[in-house]
Amino acid sequence: MGLFNSKNKRNQFAGNSAESRRMLHKNLEFTATEQYKLIRANLDFTLPVDEKCPVIGVTSSMRGEGKSTTAVNLSYVFAEKGSKVLLIDADLRIPSIAKKLDIESTPGLADLLRGKSTHISGLKQHLLDNWYVLPSGDIPPNPSELLGSNRMKNILDQLREMFDYIIIDLPPVNIVSDAVSISSLISGMIVVIREEYTEKKELEHCFRQLKLSNVNVLGCVMNGSKSGS
Repeated sequence: MGLFNSKNKRNQFAGNSAESRRMLHKNLEFTATEQYKLIRANLDFTLPVDEKCPVIGVTSSMRGEGKSTTAVNLSYVFAEKGSKVLLIDADLRIPSIAKKLDIESTPGLADLLRGKSTHISGLKQHLLDNWYVLPSGDIPPNPSELLGSNRMKNILDQLREMFDYIIIDLPPVNIVSDAVSISSLISGMIVVIREEYTEKKELEHCFRQLKLSNVNVLGCVMNGSKSGS
């Protein structure tokens, strides 16, 4: 398990929307962009070489650690190098990807999982020709059951045929069981930690849960770290 560093100096999304947008994709400052590219390189070495389309989950132990921002930026840098990439908002309780990217949240993943849509038609091209987003859709009453269902497996199987990488934003492990319910369907998980914010006991509990669920932890991202620390 590696520790990947994302040097964002301010608390992400603590300010107004203009400040928030500075922490996303093409608006990132050079240092942060290079850190995400380093994470991308580390993942290329960590993921199985023969896997056609790795599915990477991004989670955290608690809310406010920057997991959704990490998922957005990581998917963007994979697309920047020419890969066809899909970002999925699977945080079906408190989704944020659509709001961050200023796109419609429906139709989306939840609609597919509930059978309201029979075709994968909610994919939205964003900024780059090879970067796509599947938003959350309408919030369902049973997210954990939906994410661990055969329908979710079938959807991912279809999407694997269409993309080179799939990045999934998942809820925090310690709050709900959604992230671990999908563990058997993904290649591995990244755990996001925020410096001077994440509580040690929360992180320990998070890793216990992941271990019990046999989750393949690809590494950790230390978010919000200060230069020189």
